[in-house]
Parts: sequence; C-alpha cells; structure tokens
Amino acid sequence: MSQLDMNTLLTRLLNQVADINAEADLIANRDKAFSLKADKGELGEYKVTSSQQIGIRLIKEGRVGIAYSESLDEAALAAMLQDALDASRFAKLDADQAIRVEDSQISTDCAEINQPDSTPVEEKISLALRLEADMLALPDVTGAPYNSFFEGESRLWLANSRGTLCQHQEFSVGCYSSALISRDGRQSMHSQGQYGRRFDELDSQDLITQIHAVADALLAGEAVPSGHYSAIFTPNTLASLFGCFQAALSGKWAQQGINPWRDKLGQQVASRWLSLESRAYMPGGMNIKGFDGEGAPTRDLLLIGEGELKTLLHNSATAHHFGVASNGSAARSARSALDVTARHLVFGTGPHAEAEVKSGEYLELVKLDGLHSGADAVSGDFSFGASGFLCRDGVRIQPVRGITVAGNFYRLLGELEAVGNQLHHDDGKGFYAPLIRFSGLSIAGK
Repeated sequence: MSQLDMNTLLTRLLNQVADINAEADLIANRDKAFSLKADKGELGEYKVTSSQQIGIRLIKEGRVGIAYSESLDEAALAAMLQDALDASRFAKLDADQAIRVEDSQISTDCAEINQPDSTPVEEKISLALRLEADMLALPDVTGAPYNSFFEGESRLWLANSRGTLCQHQEFSVGCYSSALISRDGRQSMHSQGQYGRRFDELDSQDLITQIHAVADALLAGEAVPSGHYSAIFTPNTLASLFGCFQAALSGKWAQQGINPWRDKLGQQVASRWLSLESRAYMPGGMNIKGFDGEGAPTRDLLLIGEGELKTLLHNSATAHHFGVASNGSAARSARSALDVTARHLVFGTGPHAEAEVKSGEYLELVKLDGLHSGADAVSGDFSFGASGFLCRDGVRIQPVRGITVAGNFYRLLGELEAVGNQLHHDDGKGFYAPLIRFSGLSIAGK
C-alpha cells in the first residue's frame, strides 16, 4: 500500500468514526525484518518477515475502546471499528482521555535514522558467520551459542479526528554474539550486542574482543566478603537497573496512585549531583522520533535537576488528570492503550574527573541477573545476582562472581560519592550517563 493509499484509508476510517458520533486516533505501521543466525559454521536461520497492523483508540461518550487488525481489507477494518465500539460500551467513564492533539502534521525530519542500505546480503551472511567463527578461534572459547545479524525497516502513520496526520520511517541494524569460556574446570559466559543505522557501523571484531575480554576476566571470579561497598555500574548495567524503576517518572503510574514519586514534584529525590533529561535527539541515538504516541511533538524535558524532581512524563490524559500541560511523552502502539515513555534518558555530567570517580576501592558491576524478579518498583527494594570486579584506583584487582547486590533504588540515588564529567551510552543507544559512584551498596558474598 502506498503512502497516499494509507492516508486515504485512515481518512475513510475517521469519517466512519465521525458517523457514529465518536472520536478516535489511529496508528498504522508496516514493518520489514531480516535476521540471520550462525550455528556450527552454517546459517541456522535466514528469516525475512513483514507485518502490518492498524489500531484504533475510540472515544465515545467518555468511554474508551481499543482494537486492532492485522488485515487492511474493508471487512477486517469494519470489524475492528465495531470491536472498539463494543469495548467502549463496557468501559468505565474516563474523563481524562480525549482526542486533544489538533492539526499536527509532523514527519520525523532526521535523515540519519533512515539511510538507504545497498549492502549485498552476502556481506551480512559473512558477518553472521564471522561472529561465530572468530569467537570460537579465541583462546579457551568452547562455545558461541548466540550469533546473529538483524535489521529492520519500519513505517508508521498516526491520524486522529482533529486533523492530525503524522508519519515516521526508520531503518536499523544490529548484531549479537556470545562466548562460553572453559578453563581448569571453570566456565564463564558473556553476551553483548551492537546497534546502528548503517551496516558499516557494525564492528564485529570490536564486539568479539569486548565479549571475550569480559568472559575471560570473570572466569576466575570469586565472591567477596559480605559487607557494604562503593559501586560503579557500567552503562549497560546502570541502564538495566534504572529500567526496573523508570515508572517513578511515569505520570500514568502517578494517576493510578502507585508512583512513589507522585507527591514529590519540586522536592529532592536524589543527590544534587544528579540531573536527568529525556532528550528527543541524541547523535546516533536509537529512539529518535518527531512526535509522540498522540501526535504531539517530542521535546527535551528536564526530569530531575540537581536532585529535584521537575516533572513527570505526561500524555494528554495524565496531564488533564493533574491539571498540567502534556509534555510530548505519550506512548501507544497499534495494539496498546495510552501510556507514557521517555525518548533518550540522559544523566547530566558531574564535577569529577573519571580518575576521581575511580579513586580508592570499589566494585565495578558488569553483569546483573534476575533483574525484574528481584525488583519492586513501588518500594524501590532490589536484590540481584551480580558479577564484576573489585577495583582499586581504576585497576581491576580481582574478578567477582557469585554475589548478591541489594539495596533500595530511591535511597541509592541520594547516596552518590562522585559523578564523572564524561558521558557514555549503553549498547542500545537509548541511555546515556557518566560514571556514577554509589556508596554503601549491600553485598552478600562469602
């Protein structure tokens, strides 16, 4: 279906919504994906997929109905509209939800996220096979069970009853590998990925080197004595940890009464060294999009400034509930209800050189296990398995495995010993932070 045809289809559906005296917003997307997996020197998977779906959030007499269809033929769309109408009849009255974004005509204007790809498929196959072969050629590697290349192209349309029609298109690539190292009766495994917008951004050798270095270094790891330790999380582990508690920034959680920060606006929630933004654009970022899940423009938001909670993430419904302005943080897919999300989470840099952050003795945590089962987003309590290194003045002096890291996330944000002055990102390029040194983390070891 061409762009013109999709626009026509959305307009026709919205006219049908108007005929039943309702309002709606529609999200349609078309996705193409290509993936390769290497297994024992051969391609274990060569998969090409494509999908399309359209979803509706229909509002009639203050009640909301959600429905979607994977078919765009007339009968399927009529059934979808009827399903949404039927769902709305049994829904509770919701005075906060309405179609409020008017006449938004945004197309994501960022050439870097949708670059044409002319890479021969043979080069992509070669990369997938090389990930496995080159990893297995390294010392003491007895297995490389996960090796893959993947790419995806996505097109999205968002339209509503108030004249909004927004469009977004992007292309991304990535690869992933792993190493199982065995030596002297011990085993260690580590996995990692790379993500980008162009095939030539992927560096399989660098990825392999990083994975092998961590797996090899952790092989001799032992538990440290139980106690309280200063700790530095790598960008990936800090992103994972923060992801367990990101709902503290959610206006929807606050609306539901379960956000622990719902009454904290204008108050200190973290150390004065800590600031946090949601940024619409970061160079090379993987969450660039010109509009949110309702068609409002995305923008930079200061969420925490010098430890003070400045705002929560709001869509139009949560903003209406609290009597504040929506801030372009709506999230919705074709299948989902209205929610909120950040774009790129960016912690501000601090006053300390990285040598200062790494001074003295601390734990560098490079792997966390059992995150979501070991985290309570409401209370902030967490307990995870962890691996890493005992360090002194920036030098790894002992690999560490078999420990449990426990604490309270919300208290942890106030227990900062140092914040570095250089920004780093996680592998997914959606989370950015300097080195942050936390104090008093409880470690259960030996």
